Amino acid sequence: MKTVNSKTWNEIKTNDSWAIFKIMSEFVEGYERLSRIGPCVSIFGSARLKENHKWYLKAQEIAEGLGELGYGIISGGGPGIMEAANRGAKKVNSPSVGLNIELEHEQSPNGYIDTDKSVDFDYFFVRKVMFVKYSQGFVVMPGGFGTLDELFEALTLIQTKKIDKFPVVLVGKEYWSGLIDWITNTLMKNGLIGNDDLGILSIVDSPEEAVKEINDFYEKYLLKPNF
Repeated sequence: MKTVNSKTWNEIKTNDSWAIFKIMSEFVEGYERLSRIGPCVSIFGSARLKENHKWYLKAQEIAEGLGELGYGIISGGGPGIMEAANRGAKKVNSPSVGLNIELEHEQSPNGYIDTDKSVDFDYFFVRKVMFVKYSQGFVVMPGGFGTLDELFEALTLIQTKKIDKFPVVLVGKEYWSGLIDWITNTLMKNGLIGNDDLGILSIVDSPEEAVKEINDFYEKYLLKPNF
């Protein structure tokens, strides 16, 4: 039977103190690197999809369309939808940013990130701050827990007015319809969110619609960092 070697409280305290410096360094590097890039849109989705999958191809097309309008593209830096996003940006010579985090099974930087725009993180929460601060919109493709985490982070910050509203676009009506039904019929029905909270989201099917949602929003509002 394997024994567990617990750390003493003093060891934990010492390790936590040193971790603060690592966290600070990730914030400083992220702020310095990303503040120079200009208006960007983040594209999220599963890391597990291959390049011939319909959602991969849609993500690439969305990135190309946004890039042609002058937006840089931010992804999580890994494979799947993240790779598709960077690939689309690269194809149209738009800034291609990767916020990479090392994971046990699936994460290593994809080959379509600009070499000067690849930032590595150890801490998920620091990485999420960068997504929210420097994105002028979220395009959310089908994905798993990580994608949902990033989606609900943005929804919560907008709902609580910790950041200004920006477009959050779900792509794939069939995929997302169950979630939207649950939000409407469970959360809203029980009074756990307001009737207007669902208006934070838009849901589309085609790449053209996704690009239009972002573009239409910024015909009315100024582009700027979110906080």
